[in-house]
Amino acid sequence: MSLLSPSLEAFWAVVQKGTVLEAAKMVDLTQTGVTQRIRSLEKQLGTTLFTRSRKGMRLTSEGESLLRYVQAARDLEGETLLTLGGKQTPRIQEICISGSSSLMRSRIIPRASAVMKKYSQLRVRFDITDDDSVIGKLKSGFAQLSTLPVSQVGKELDSKILSPERYYFFGPASWKKRKLEEIIQNEAIIDFDPHDMMTLDLLKKYKFSKANKHRHFANNIDALCSLVSEGVGYSAISEEVARPFVKSGILVCLSSQHSIEHSIALAWYPRAAMPPYFKSLIETLTKKM
Repeated sequence: MSLLSPSLEAFWAVVQKGTVLEAAKMVDLTQTGVTQRIRSLEKQLGTTLFTRSRKGMRLTSEGESLLRYVQAARDLEGETLLTLGGKQTPRIQEICISGSSSLMRSRIIPRASAVMKKYSQLRVRFDITDDDSVIGKLKSGFAQLSTLPVSQVGKELDSKILSPERYYFFGPASWKKRKLEEIIQNEAIIDFDPHDMMTLDLLKKYKFSKANKHRHFANNIDALCSLVSEGVGYSAISEEVARPFVKSGILVCLSSQHSIEHSIALAWYPRAAMPPYFKSLIETLTKKM
């Protein structure tokens, strides 16, 4: 049972699935039925909620505003139905957390696991994204919680600052006795993709002007660390991600004197009433360790 109107249910389904076809399956309607409900809702509100393209349905700014309302209504719905109906079985609650692979691996997934065990009705999707699409996923409603660079947190968002990630130069264990300056001048860099500036920023911070700027790319943290361990190059890797590789003897920190911090925050859209599981996730993910 849902307390949302049929039109808002159709709206929510399109947001979740991204296409009218998949939304129709979710609410057990025809595509025409979903389209008619969306058009009726747009007519009632006097605005356009979606832009339509070959890639699917994307929310307009007005659609994003309506999404905030629907999310808040769904947060309250489960507890309201439980109170009115006297039921003891809590409603399944779904949530998506979006963020970088380094943070997901080292902090988000391990910490969220404890909350998932506490709330049996909670279903979590971990969306690992190592590009600039995280803020867009938060705005579109695809994700309800996201880790972002502090500089990307807008005034419309609620957020909490996380402990910063600290990056160091890491190389294969066989390079342990080599001098950092010699490595930087002669070895290639390994980064996630051409937009990944962490290693270059670390070089710039310490004015390594003679660095070899040739770069390889691997947009998966395990693949990146594997390339580094094989001696293909070096990389700026967060201390948390590198720790198990260093412990196993695969990687080595090339210099404990050269590091750079990455300031990050956990962000979400404000909610009139925060469900216990949502509050617990925020508290657990932002707790200082």
